[in-house]
Amino acid sequence: MQVETLLPGLLLIKPRVFEDHRGHFFESFRDDIFENYPQKVNFVQDNQSLSNKGILRGLHYQNPPFDQGKYVRVIKGAVLDVALDIRKESATYGQFVAVELSETNFNMMYVPPGFAHGFLTLQDHTIFAYKCTNYYNPQEEGGILWNSPELNIPWNIDNPTLSAKDTILPTFSDFISPF
Repeated sequence: MQVETLLPGLLLIKPRVFEDHRGHFFESFRDDIFENYPQKVNFVQDNQSLSNKGILRGLHYQNPPFDQGKYVRVIKGAVLDVALDIRKESATYGQFVAVELSETNFNMMYVPPGFAHGFLTLQDHTIFAYKCTNYYNPQEEGGILWNSPELNIPWNIDNPTLSAKDTILPTFSDFISPF
């Protein structure tokens, strides 16, 4: 089941999960979820990361025309997943949605182009997987500092482990959106 969030285009996907004495089963992706979506969605690349607790990746995006939609989920562990609207003409520009995605709640999210995306791992050995609507292009990568004060994202961590490039991203107030 797909659920519209407060940010237009951003979808929370809650699959039907069948559990019994053997374990569980659910459909982790269905193309027909996007039948009535305003833009054509076509995935071309799958990515996966493994992280221990306290790793923060993001907030990332790719510049047009290399922008990406991302269909994100957790295979093992848990994350706080954040999508930030960076579409200049959007009524929800600068607003975000933060949700927990985990191996136990099975929730997934579709983050469309025009959003910056990031996640914080809440457990060791977290496996995070996502489908992308465009190929990764390192020359077109952009980002926003995870703890920009004007965003007030409730990460609930003071000193996450970051990549070197994520420590030097601009704050949201210094950010100029390409969308």
